[in-house]
Amino acid sequence: MKTGFDNEKYLKMQSLHIQERIRQFDNKLYLEFGGKLYDDFHASRVLPGFEPDSKLRMLMQLADQVEIVIVISAEDLARNKVRSDLEITYDSDVLRLKNVFESKGLYVSSVVITHYAGQTHADLFKKRLEKKGIRVYRHYIIPGYPNNINAIVSEEGYGRNEYIETAKPLVVVTAPGPGSGKMATCLSQLYHEHKRGLHAGYAKYETFPIWNLPLKHPVNLAYEAATADLNDVNMIDPFHLDAYGVTTVNYNRDVEIFPVLNSMFQRIFGKSPYKSPTDMGVNMAGNCIVNDAVCIEASKQEIIRRYYDSLDRIAKGLAPDSEAYKLELLMNQAEISPMYRPAAAAALACEKRKGVPCAAIELEDGRIVTGKTTDLLGACSTLLLNALKELAGIDEDYHLLSPEAIAPIQRLKVKYLGSRNPRLHTDEVLIALSTSAYSDEQAALALSQLPRLKGCQVHASVALSNADRSTFRKLGVGLTYEPHS
Repeated sequence: MKTGFDNEKYLKMQSLHIQERIRQFDNKLYLEFGGKLYDDFHASRVLPGFEPDSKLRMLMQLADQVEIVIVISAEDLARNKVRSDLEITYDSDVLRLKNVFESKGLYVSSVVITHYAGQTHADLFKKRLEKKGIRVYRHYIIPGYPNNINAIVSEEGYGRNEYIETAKPLVVVTAPGPGSGKMATCLSQLYHEHKRGLHAGYAKYETFPIWNLPLKHPVNLAYEAATADLNDVNMIDPFHLDAYGVTTVNYNRDVEIFPVLNSMFQRIFGKSPYKSPTDMGVNMAGNCIVNDAVCIEASKQEIIRRYYDSLDRIAKGLAPDSEAYKLELLMNQAEISPMYRPAAAAALACEKRKGVPCAAIELEDGRIVTGKTTDLLGACSTLLLNALKELAGIDEDYHLLSPEAIAPIQRLKVKYLGSRNPRLHTDEVLIALSTSAYSDEQAALALSQLPRLKGCQVHASVALSNADRSTFRKLGVGLTYEPHS
C-alpha cells in the first residue's frame, strides 16, 4: 500500500504532547481514550501507514507513568452487546484488552462498571473479575445526567461513585466501545481527587474527526460514515473560533456537551481549564499526514465500505434504512458512488457476463482479478486462488488444487458435518493449498504471496459467509459485498 501517514513521527509527537498535558496539572491526568486503544482498524484504513496498535505503542513509551482503567456499562452487559468488528461480547473484550495491555508491559489497575443499578449481569461479571484478582468499582446512574449539574457534582452524584484507587501520573480510561461512560468516569475521579486536595486534570484523546483538517475532508467524512449509527455530525467548534479566532473541527456530541462540562469544571475547580472542546483534545494525527492524496483516496474507499456494511445490516434487520440514506449523502459530499470502487464495478460486471455470483480484487498495483462460483468453489475461493496465481506469475489455467484434492473435503462437509453447501470456503481453500504446497512448488509459490494481499480491496456480488469474512479480515483485505444471497 502507498503510505499517507508517518507512524513513527506520530508516536514521538503524541507521547510528548501527552507528557506536556500531564505537567499542566498536579502531575495527574485522566485521559479519556475515544475509539479503539488497541486494533484501531478504522484509523489504519483511512490513514495508510497508521498501525492498528499505534496508540498502544505510544503508551508503551510512557509505560512507567501510565496505568489503564477499563470501563464497561452495566447496560451493555445486560444486553450482551457485541463488538461488531471482532464479533465478541463486550465482557469478553474487557478480558481480552486486559490481557493485551499486560502482555505489552502496561499496568491495568481496575475495571469500572458504569450505569450500575443492581443489574444481575453486572453483579455476576463483578464476581467473575474479582475471582481473577481484578479490582472492580461501581459507578451509579445519576438522575438528570448530564444536565443537572447541582445533582451531578455533589455527594449524591459523583460522590456516591466508588473512588478508583490509582497510583500513576497518567490514568488512561478506555472501553470496548462507545457509550460506556468513559467521560463520566474521568469527571467522577476529578471530583474525588479534588476532595482529597489533588488538582487532577482531564483530557480527551479522540483520533477523529481530525481537528486541523477541513470540515469536509474525506478523512473527516469517513468518521461520520463510521458513526452513522450514532448520528454523529462533524462541525466547526464554535467555542474555539470564538476564543481564538481559529477554525477547528469537532463533532456534535462534544460541542453540545461542552457547556455542561465547563460548568462541571467550574463547580469542581472554581474555574475551567479549557475554553473549547478542541482545547480538551491531545490528538496529533493531523500533523503526521505526509501524503494527503493517499489518505483522501483511502477515506473515500472507507465511506463506500461503510455503505455496503450498512446495507448488509439493514438486510438483516439490524439497522434502519435511514442509516444508508446518511451514507449516501456522505458519498455525495465526497463526490463518489459505490461504483467508484473498482472491485465493485468489476465484480458486478463479471456476474453479468458469467451469469453466476462473482468476486473481484484490486491488487496493490491496480490490477483487477475476478473469480466466479463453480461446482467446487465459492466465488471468493476462486478469486483467492486466481489472485495468488496472478501475484506469483502462475498461468491462469494451472490447477493449484485438483478436483481429486477437493472432493474429500466436500464429502466431509456434506456427509459428516451436515453442510448444505459443498463448495469450499476461503479458509478451507487455504488449508487445501497449504497441504498441496508440500509436494507442488507452484502451490508453495502461490501460498507465499498471501502477505501481498494485505491492503487490497475485494468486492463480492453476493452476501458472504462468516468464514469468508473472517479469512479476508485476517488477511488484512478491505472487503465489501452486495447484501443479497
